[in-house]
Amino acid sequence: MKQDIFGLTITDLEKAFLALGLKKFRAKQVFQWIYQKSVFDFNEMHNLSKKDIAILEENFCLLPRRITVLRQQNSADGMTSKLLLSLPDGNSIETVLMHHDYGYSVCVSSQVGCDMHCAFCASGLNGAIRNLTLPEIVAQVYLFNERLKPQGAFVSRIVVMGSGEPMLNYDNVFGALAFLHQESTSFMSYRNMTVSTCGIIPGIKRMTDDAKPINLAVSLHAVKMDLRSSLMPVNKGFAFTDVLEAAEEYALTTGREITYEYILLKDVNDSEEDALLLSNFLRYKHATVNLIPANPVPEKGFARPDEKTIDKFFKILVKNKTNATVRKEMGKDIAAACGQLRAKFAQEEKKK
Repeated sequence: MKQDIFGLTITDLEKAFLALGLKKFRAKQVFQWIYQKSVFDFNEMHNLSKKDIAILEENFCLLPRRITVLRQQNSADGMTSKLLLSLPDGNSIETVLMHHDYGYSVCVSSQVGCDMHCAFCASGLNGAIRNLTLPEIVAQVYLFNERLKPQGAFVSRIVVMGSGEPMLNYDNVFGALAFLHQESTSFMSYRNMTVSTCGIIPGIKRMTDDAKPINLAVSLHAVKMDLRSSLMPVNKGFAFTDVLEAAEEYALTTGREITYEYILLKDVNDSEEDALLLSNFLRYKHATVNLIPANPVPEKGFARPDEKTIDKFFKILVKNKTNATVRKEMGKDIAAACGQLRAKFAQEEKKK
C-alpha cells in the first residue's frame, strides 16, 4: 500500500524520502508544493524530475486526493460553501467555507458525528463514530485552499465548530492547529483560530496550561441548570457554573476574551428572564455573548424566535452591561448548521 504523506512533518517527510533513495531537499520542495501552493498531484510539481515523480507516484499518496466530495452546496449570496466529504474509510463529514470582508474562514469538523447529544443539534443524531486524525482536520482547510487558488485567495482563519466535540479529540485538534500555524505551511496566527466546546473542563484546563492565544468559544445555550441539562446532557457531568470558572481562568491566562455561544430557541430559552439570568452570570467576566437565532432542525422540533424576541433579548444583555452580538447568518439556505447536510444525505441513502 502507498504511504499517505499528507500531514507529516518536514522531518518525517525527509526520512521517508531518504529511505527510497530520494534526495533530502526533495522533501522540502514537495512540502512547499503541498502546503504553500495547495498542489496534491505529484505530476504538477514542476521542479521535480520525471524519475523522482515516478518514485513518488509509486510509493506515496496524498489525503486530499483520497477524499471524495459527495455534495457541495453554495449559498445564493455566494458567501458560504458547504462540502459533504467522504473519507477513505467511507465515513462522511461536513466542512464549511465562509467569505467575510476580512477574508476566508473554514469551519471544520473534529469527529465523525458527535456523542454530546445536544437536543437542538443534527450532528449527534447517530452519535460519534470516531475521532478525525490530524491530517483529516488539516485537509478540510486545504481542500478549500485548492478551490480558492485561482482567485489568488486562501483560508486565513479556522473555527473548530463543526461536527464533534474538539476537547474529546484534543491531541489531533490542537496538533492540527499547531501544524497550520507553522510558517512553512499556512502560517495562520493562533489569534485567527477558534475552538468551540460544549464544556469539557479538562480540555479547557489543558488549553490554559498550553497558554496559546487561541480563541475559546463555549456553547452555553441556557443558564437554568435543569434547562441546560435537558438541552445539553454534558451539563450533568460538567455543570455550566464550573465551566464558566474554567473559561474565565483561560481568559485571565491568555488575555483572550471568551465567546459564549447562545442558540435562541423559540419558547425554550429566549425569555426576558433567560436574558437577565445570562447577563447576571457573565456581566463581570471577560466575555462576549454570541446570540445565534436557531437554524431549524426538523428532526429536533425546535424553531427560530421572531425578530422582535431576538432584538429584545439582545437589548436586555446590553442594558445589563454584557457584551453581546447577534451572529450574522451565513448559509441558512444551504442547511449550514452542523450535521444537517450529512443527516439529509444519510436519509436519502437509506431510501435507495
